[in-house]
Amino acid sequence: MVDLSKMTTENRNPDTMDLDTMTPLELVTAMNREDRKVAEAVEKVLPQTAKAVEWVCEAFEAGGRLIYMGAGTSGRLGILDSSECPPTFGVDPGMVIGLIAGGDVAIRRAVEGAEDSETLGIEDLKALSLTSKDVVAGIAASGRTPYVWTALSYAKSIGCRTISIACNEGSLISKFADLSIEPVVGPEVLTGSTRLKAGTAQKMILNMISTGAMVSIGKAYQNLMVDVVQNNEKLRARAENILMDATEIEREEARRLLNEAGGSVKLAIAMKQTGADPKEAEKKLKESHGHIRAWVERDPE
Repeated sequence: MVDLSKMTTENRNPDTMDLDTMTPLELVTAMNREDRKVAEAVEKVLPQTAKAVEWVCEAFEAGGRLIYMGAGTSGRLGILDSSECPPTFGVDPGMVIGLIAGGDVAIRRAVEGAEDSETLGIEDLKALSLTSKDVVAGIAASGRTPYVWTALSYAKSIGCRTISIACNEGSLISKFADLSIEPVVGPEVLTGSTRLKAGTAQKMILNMISTGAMVSIGKAYQNLMVDVVQNNEKLRARAENILMDATEIEREEARRLLNEAGGSVKLAIAMKQTGADPKEAEKKLKESHGHIRAWVERDPE
């Protein structure tokens, strides 16, 4: 039997012992009070999170991938973050990958025994043809999930950089990772329900890692999403707005530039800021590794 008594994520919260007697307002107030502790816990692990951003950026620049692994809520959060990278940053879906114990069916419902398997995680990584260029991030609120720690151990044997994200200090998975991130959020409002504070902390950290790494490789200009994928009306309007904000032009000109740039916001910005034609702008962007600012400030109009 697994001993959960020393895990803060499994302890009872003394401030919510009467949860079942609370009014709806009292209940949501208690949850809101507890949620305030999450940002404080994440703040304490910012140096480790920043190091993770550096590692993932280096992996991307070398042609590697970021691979999230987890079970249950942790696995779903990895899949959520990975699935949002292509539309937000215009990257290939294979650049950031989310794996969950039990496969895609486990996204919607639990797969019995999957997270306790000491082979499934390794098999999932082998199916991706893991290489030493990749970064593998294991996510587990408890910090003890076999699916995760065995996968991290395998990834290290391949030469990958490995990251663990858990919500208990001194977690088991940290022993199999090169970098450990452990935001300790304390006992949950509903005992053991780590989809609450622990899940929120994990989501915040995943946001930081993927966003920070993407910005670092040139997927933003100022604070704008210049590689946003325009696959619906709202995103087409957003692309126009981004171009207008970045270059201080009117919508009609923004639409014209986007049309000339084949829909690429980044290319349109570069063309407007430098006066270059699409072909020249594309060449210069490649030379600056996709960083608009690096080119525009070095070679202003």
